[in-house]
Amino acid sequence: MYTLNKVLAGVLLAAAAGCAFNPATNRPDLVLMSQEKEIKIGREMHEKLVASTPVYNDPILSAYIEHVGQKIAKASDRPDLNYHFTIIDSQDINAFALPGGYVYINRGLLTYLQSEAEMAAVLAHEIGHITARHAVRQKTASTGAGVASVLSVLVTGSGVVGEAANLWSTAAVKGYGREMELEADRFGAQYMYNAGYDPNAMLNVIGLLKDQETFARRRARVEGKKQQTYHGVFASHPRNDVRLREAVQAAGELAEDKKLVKTEYYREKTEGIVYGNNAQESDKNRFNHKNLGFSMLFPDGWEVENQRSAIVGTAPDKSASLTIRVARRDGNQPADMALRGVYDVRSLEQDEKLEQYRLEGHTGKLPVDSEDKPDRVAVLFYGSRQYILEGKMLSTPENDEAANETDNLFLTSIRSFRPLRKTDLIQPDIKRVRYVQANEKTTFSSLARHMEIGEYAEEQLRLLNGYFPRGEPEPGEWIKIVQ
Repeated sequence: MYTLNKVLAGVLLAAAAGCAFNPATNRPDLVLMSQEKEIKIGREMHEKLVASTPVYNDPILSAYIEHVGQKIAKASDRPDLNYHFTIIDSQDINAFALPGGYVYINRGLLTYLQSEAEMAAVLAHEIGHITARHAVRQKTASTGAGVASVLSVLVTGSGVVGEAANLWSTAAVKGYGREMELEADRFGAQYMYNAGYDPNAMLNVIGLLKDQETFARRRARVEGKKQQTYHGVFASHPRNDVRLREAVQAAGELAEDKKLVKTEYYREKTEGIVYGNNAQESDKNRFNHKNLGFSMLFPDGWEVENQRSAIVGTAPDKSASLTIRVARRDGNQPADMALRGVYDVRSLEQDEKLEQYRLEGHTGKLPVDSEDKPDRVAVLFYGSRQYILEGKMLSTPENDEAANETDNLFLTSIRSFRPLRKTDLIQPDIKRVRYVQANEKTTFSSLARHMEIGEYAEEQLRLLNGYFPRGEPEPGEWIKIVQ
């Protein structure tokens, strides 16, 4: 009993020590994690993310975002953090932040913004998540107040590191819920004001995001599909959110001649940004099998060979390989049972269910006593066939971190396996955003007839230019087109 009391007392003391003062929220937070640990977790998650996610390769645009982001960060409640800003090469409209100072904005969102102030609003919102320690606070809250849970956190550290491989399903990407999103807006608006940007640009961003949401809902209804979900900022605010407007107004009102908007400068820096799918970057090592009708992305630089009985990808330094084999599916046998049956094992380590591109499957690692066997295995059901994927380390990794990085490459490729698309066989030209001046005859419908951007070309042009669902540009106005 004495020993247990000492443990409980230690836990309570540690919990009290973790109740740190948060400079952003201006109140103490029960956060059982030091700032050093928070930064370490963010760095580990960042490394995993950039190893498996394409980063947009535009040094000028990247430097521009870095400059604006650092300006806002210095005006925040945690200016001493080392902030990092990254453009994700994705057409999805999103932005998110990881603990410890890591901010990401998707290329797709940048194409729809109209000014530097609007870009600053997005970055400021994400910096608000970091300064308020939302990722850490939410993790602490989910841990629960039980002594056993608190003790687990103290002993094992944060479970956030373990979630890095499943980053895309975390709150950091999907949103933290209405209250935390509103809090990030409030902090972000204040940081914008401190840095000289018009906080009202945040309302403009919410408006364009709600237009995207409206269009997605209409399109899903017409096509009979499920609407795509976005970052929490889409769902957390109605179009005329009174609380958001109050938060923006509370930040302060800058004099008209002091407000930084910088529409022309933003136009200059984003001229030529890729629109839609960036095939050259995102899919440059995608393997397409026309006869079997599947497609899979291999790690960058790997050599892929279509052999008689398998497709084999090999790392440039011959340190690892990834093999795809095909077999007939055994009736309605569950995927986990099918996978264990292939290797005649009773159980798998680190196994998980796979659900991707309407395909079902299972993945895991074979027991360590399985000699000369693959390290990471998976099975995916597609029609009457089952595809068996094997990741194998051909040389002994230097350490556990190197082994984990290789396994992460295996998992990323496995999760990219999907049915073949028509666009996989005929690679479209990369399209870019260009700026032109409208004249008295310019309409979005007339422009759309010359844009090869799909059947919703007029709606997309309106969204790009902030004219959804109606309205036409004024003569002399600079507008975006796609070429």
